[in-house]
Amino acid sequence: MSNVKSWLRTLIDLLEVFFNSAQKNKRGRTWHQHVVPYEKGWAVRREGNQRVTSKHRKQSTAINKAKRLARKYKADVIIHRVSGGIRDRISYDD
Repeated sequence: MSNVKSWLRTLIDLLEVFFNSAQKNKRGRTWHQHVVPYEKGWAVRREGNQRVTSKHRKQSTAINKAKRLARKYKADVIIHRVSGGIRDRISYDD
């Protein structure tokens, strides 16, 4: 009887590990928005994406768009310099 209990306990432990790891990865990809130089202007690009979300002539317009998206998805806005380095980071994660 103890052999059956130990086997059942092992199965329960495995299921707990599986479901707990599934909960941690539930969010999946992040929604952080990057404001990056693009052609002759600025673009908003979601972290991990190759395509841009929107294109803008002015950096301030791109920042406003990125802020709206970041608030909606409780993410961060990462503002880049013309050289590509990070200038600022704004967090909307509650």
